[in-house]
Amino acid sequence: MRIYKVIWLGIFTLISMQAHSEQTPSRHTSGHFKVLVGSCLHQDKAQPIWQPMLQEQADLFMLLGDNVYGDTEDMAELEGKYKKQWSKPGMQKMLATTPTIGMWDDHDFGQNDGGKEYPQKEASRQVMLDYFNEPKNSVRRTRPDGIYTSYFYGEAPNRVQVIMPDLRWQRDALKHVSRIEYTLKKKPNNQGPYLPHTDASKKMLSDAQWQWLTTELKKPADVRILASSLQLLPEFSGWESWANFPQERQQLLNLLDQFAINNLVIVSGDTHWSEMSQITRKNGQPLWEMTSSGLTEEWKQVSPNKHRVGHSFSKANYGILDIQFADGATKVIMSVKDEKGEVKIQQAISLR
Repeated sequence: MRIYKVIWLGIFTLISMQAHSEQTPSRHTSGHFKVLVGSCLHQDKAQPIWQPMLQEQADLFMLLGDNVYGDTEDMAELEGKYKKQWSKPGMQKMLATTPTIGMWDDHDFGQNDGGKEYPQKEASRQVMLDYFNEPKNSVRRTRPDGIYTSYFYGEAPNRVQVIMPDLRWQRDALKHVSRIEYTLKKKPNNQGPYLPHTDASKKMLSDAQWQWLTTELKKPADVRILASSLQLLPEFSGWESWANFPQERQQLLNLLDQFAINNLVIVSGDTHWSEMSQITRKNGQPLWEMTSSGLTEEWKQVSPNKHRVGHSFSKANYGILDIQFADGATKVIMSVKDEKGEVKIQQAISLR
C-alpha cells in the first residue's frame, strides 16, 4: 500500500493540479473557463462516465464529496478504497490531464451522515489529502476545525474563485423525527428523516470557518463558485442539507447581501439526483444552484424542492459550468449530462 502511494504521489507531484488561495494563483487568462463537477463515486461500480467527461477537455475538475464510499473507522480499509478508485483508468487519465480539487462528504469522511463525533476524522483527512496530492505543508492538513479551502484561477477581469467549505468536521448532530413518523409521514412523501434545528447553537461550521468564509467573500473575483458538498437552496428534502441548520443557511445568504455578492453560483452534490434550484434574493437578483449527483449513484424517489427549476435527473451524471467572459458581461451555462455525454438539464445565467 505505501509503495503504491509513493509511486502515485511522485507521478502526480509533477503535474500542476491546484492553485490555493494561500499560494500562487494559476494563470488562466482566456475568456472561457470550463469546470467539471461530480460527486458520489463508488469504487466498486462500473464507471463509463469517465469517457464523456474526458472529452469535455475541461480546465478544472471538482469532486464535491463521497469521492469513495469508505464508511469505516479502519484507515487501512479506507485507504484501500481510495487506492481502488484512484486506480480506475478513467480517473487516472482525468488526474493526469485536468487540475483536480476536492472536498469530502460523509462517506469519504468515514461515517454515513457523520459529523464532529466521528472518531477517525484526523486520520481520514490525511488519507484523503494524500490522494488529492495536497502538499505536506498545506493548512488543510492541520486546521483544527476542518479541511475548508479556496482556489483562484486566472487574472482580472477573468478571475474565478472556488470556495469549498467543510460541512463535516464541526457539524453537530442532526435532528431526527421518530421512526414511526418517518415511516408514516416522511417516507411516503419521498422525504428523509431529518428536521431543521430550532436551536441556533447547533451548527455545521465553526466560528473560525465563518470568519474565513467572510474573508474569502471580500477578496476580488469576477466569478465565484461556492462548492458545497450538501445542497444549500433546497429546503424540504428531509435529507442532509443546509436546511437542517436554517440559521446558518440564512447567515450565508446574509453575507452575500452584506457584501453585494452578485457574481456567485452554487454547485452541490450528495443527493443521488441532479437539479437546478433558484431563489430570489433581497436585492431582486436570482441565486442559482446546480446539484450534480452522482457519478455512479442513482436515486429513484426524488424529494420535493419548491426551488427546483425544471425537472430532476436521477441517473448517473456529471455537471459542467461553462463560464464565458466577454466585454464585462459574464455568462455561465450550467449543464447536467448523462454517462453518454447527453445534456439532460441546462440553464444559462448572466452574472453582474
